[in-house]
Amino acid sequence: MSNESKGTALITGASSGIGAIYADRLARRGYDLILVARNQERLEKLAARIEWETGALAGVLAADLNDPIDLHRVEEAFSLDSSISILVNNAGAGLVAPTLDSDVDAMEAMISLNVTALTRLAYAAAKNFVDRGAGAIINISSAVAIAPEILNGVYGATKSYVLAFSQSLRQELENTGVRVQVVMPGAVATDFWATAGKPVEELPEQLVMSTEDAVDAALAGFDLGEFATIPSLPDARDWDAFESARLAFRPNLSLTRPASRYMSTSPEAAWNWRAP
Repeated sequence: MSNESKGTALITGASSGIGAIYADRLARRGYDLILVARNQERLEKLAARIEWETGALAGVLAADLNDPIDLHRVEEAFSLDSSISILVNNAGAGLVAPTLDSDVDAMEAMISLNVTALTRLAYAAAKNFVDRGAGAIINISSAVAIAPEILNGVYGATKSYVLAFSQSLRQELENTGVRVQVVMPGAVATDFWATAGKPVEELPEQLVMSTEDAVDAALAGFDLGEFATIPSLPDARDWDAFESARLAFRPNLSLTRPASRYMSTSPEAAWNWRAP
């Protein structure tokens, strides 16, 4: 690690797209890097460019996060390298086609990457960061976490999981010195779309943000101390209102009796019910 380094950022899905821009931006902020993705050649090219342009040290860890052995190697990095102070949990896969038009094995693999791998890496990072009293976990979710009907339902559900998991993790890590941020971008101009089954060129231009703008906005949200960052959301108060509405449900989510609308005053009415 260089003498001026602020620490090391471990970034998954770092070989292209959002992960590669995070690598560039964090290196320019003074962080050394551990770049994780499947394609070692692309990782090495990115690492060499970043080291040349920024002076940061950029290590490469080629790994398929759907392979338990590879995933374990990445998990171990947090206990082996005490300089790691940021995890960017970015690796993920998506699908565009409706659930019943998609391959179930592909959806299972998507769950493994978007949910299982992300959870295990956040767990490994959090355990070590808490012991040190400092660190940050940035979980990359998606705008479909809030609107899961937009794309493939399983993809939306995995991103809703990332949001819910981040909300819970944030509460659990309160007062430990460890920060949690969840980033929920809309459509971003990356290879994600082609892999998911719909090239980004087919999307309405007004809906697509550049990768650089999305990451720069996410990091600006991090600097502002935001927990949830939606890069295209014009008014942060909209998120606050959404969160307030959610929290308003909590007092009535578990009570001793059913709500009155579920308690028929006429037992005969319940037995006489007929489907329309």
